[in-house]
Amino acid sequence: MTTRTGPTVADIEAARARIAGLARETPVFSSETLSRLSGRPVFLKGENLQRTGSFKIRGALNKIASLTDEQRAAGVVTASAGNHGQAVALAAREARVEATVFMPQDAPMAKVDATRSYGAEVVLMGEGYDESHAAADDFAEQGATMVHAFEDEVVIAGQGTLGLELAEQLPDTVQIVVIPVGGGGLASGIALALKERRPGLRMVGVQAATCAPYAGIEPTGSTIADGIAVKKPGELTRAILADKIDDWVTVEDDEIAQAMVFLLERVKLVVEGAGAASVAALLAGKIEGDGSACALLSGGNID
Repeated sequence: MTTRTGPTVADIEAARARIAGLARETPVFSSETLSRLSGRPVFLKGENLQRTGSFKIRGALNKIASLTDEQRAAGVVTASAGNHGQAVALAAREARVEATVFMPQDAPMAKVDATRSYGAEVVLMGEGYDESHAAADDFAEQGATMVHAFEDEVVIAGQGTLGLELAEQLPDTVQIVVIPVGGGGLASGIALALKERRPGLRMVGVQAATCAPYAGIEPTGSTIADGIAVKKPGELTRAILADKIDDWVTVEDDEIAQAMVFLLERVKLVVEGAGAASVAALLAGKIEGDGSACALLSGGNID
């Protein structure tokens, strides 16, 4: 059996060229108040300002741009709690490819409506992501290409473009990068890029306390951070993160909610639960060490 190791930095660089002009290069900025409250200098990567409000557009654009003519004609399908579905819908529209998105029955209507507005056919099925994904797998057997949210080297390479940006944008004083983790595609891409370009950085993955398989905690219930509530991480992402992530922490829903309110009131940014998890970990004092840190924000500002 061939061991899957994920994309190379060369793959991530190729993805960056492929999606240039379609995905935005999002800013990194400091927060004096967050730095004071967390007891260390903190920088924020504003990926919530990305198209569709999430980093997911990076991987979706890269995957769909890599399709053959035959695959483009057959269309694409995916499963999503919301953000990935919007990204696939927009990327497919840009490429004039038909897209079908399976979403949980209780998916936020704002995300359902946004996905439809980008031109995808939305099918509400299942109580959670895993059930929706099973339905999408069945649909893919009819010929459509599955655009997996995280268990795909091409998608991971697209997410890794964010890591290349961070390598160029972060001050040399930053020692820690704090990343919300669901399925692990984003963290895999960032870690692969940064461990090559900025090998001294420490990578910390953050999961919701009620759904933290990477942190060794079996899922026990729902969470406000639905975007990272993935019960079954992929084999590829698990292998990458086992080698690249230096530490894991979990955050409670009340800590995530406090971070969302803080970001709205003090930083003037609308960020969803999953995207605020990294800030929640910093505010709750769960990131070890006293070095300066960068927290990734994602989700919230949908265009």
